[in-house]
Amino acid sequence: MTDTSTPETPVEELSFEQAMRALETVVDQLERGDVALDASIALYDRGAKLKKRCEDELKRAEEKVAAITLDAKGTPTGTAPLDTD
Repeated sequence: MTDTSTPETPVEELSFEQAMRALETVVDQLERGDVALDASIALYDRGAKLKKRCEDELKRAEEKVAAITLDAKGTPTGTAPLDTD
């Protein structure tokens, strides 16, 4: 699958993998320290949104994994309803 995202792609439209790559790019740019202040602030803001997007996707994945039920032999048998408390 080809990554067609750009730095202008809205965070909510990115897949988990695209968001992770974008976050790595933001971190690399900020760590280099050669970005103007205004651009650094914009990068930091985008990085915070990307971090949240990734955290949300990971939480959903963890919930899906937790919902998988196993039989006595450890074989997946389906999914159990997720607790929504």
